[in-house]
Amino acid sequence: MFAVLARLSATVALIALFAVPASASAAQPIADARALPLGTTVTVEGTATTPSGAFESSFYDKGFALQDRSAGIYVKTASDLGVRPGRRARVTGVLTDSSGLLTIVPSANGVALGRWGAPVLPEPVRTAAVGESTEGRLVQAIAKITKPVENDLPYGHKVYVDDGSGEVVVFVNTRTGIGVGRLAVGDWVRVVGFSSQYSDHYEIDPRFSRDVGVVGGF
Repeated sequence: MFAVLARLSATVALIALFAVPASASAAQPIADARALPLGTTVTVEGTATTPSGAFESSFYDKGFALQDRSAGIYVKTASDLGVRPGRRARVTGVLTDSSGLLTIVPSANGVALGRWGAPVLPEPVRTAAVGESTEGRLVQAIAKITKPVENDLPYGHKVYVDDGSGEVVVFVNTRTGIGVGRLAVGDWVRVVGFSSQYSDHYEIDPRFSRDVGVVGGF
């Protein structure tokens, strides 16, 4: 009897961790949500790909990115929810534009954190392909640094890379603590990060020091 009660208690605790009001709308694929007009209230579920607050120095919030099989999107939050890559989440909120980047601003109690799972693997992309079709996803590119690292403090640093298909900006946010002093023009680097947009240009935003590494010449 005690064993049965213990298992039941554990199950209830897990359900509560991912609980949403019974009246809440069913979650929709993130790709479908992205196609809706700004101001629309949406509910999506997915796996976190960036840690809470990693991009705070330029995003001005403590949010995180969420991805499912169809697409990805950034969730803007004022408080640090302690989300890390691999954490499941269900989000209900309003679609907004943040300096060109499509985001969700959650409603009150609009973020429900779920179980931990396998981290999302980055999608290999050509540098010229980083754009609206990849925005919101975790991506990976191998490319050559084409210009000296540009100081854009206090927000971060800009690293320009090109794999031969076209140049893209890798924006290294100050909050990530990623060092750029070792990076030089001509280096080939492997970059993993959030496919983002700022104003009229697209970029890759790495999350951790391991997301940027020199891989040698080609």
